[in-house]
Amino acid sequence: MHKILTSREKEVFLLLMDNYSTLEIAGQLGISEKTVRNHISNVMQKLGSKSRAQAVVELLRIRELEL
Repeated sequence: MHKILTSREKEVFLLLMDNYSTLEIAGQLGISEKTVRNHISNVMQKLGSKSRAQAVVELLRIRELEL
């Protein structure tokens, strides 16, 4: 199965699922908050999702992420 997420996008979404804010994710990964938001936006665009929550649900459904 072809993977949709880059390794960085996966890291960002795993932290989002653990309820980290974009600022906390940026600090954790050593990147800017804008870069975190860009990763989230890129994933939402790939999936056609209108919200972060919808993106997470879809990523779980297609088994890109696991709980």
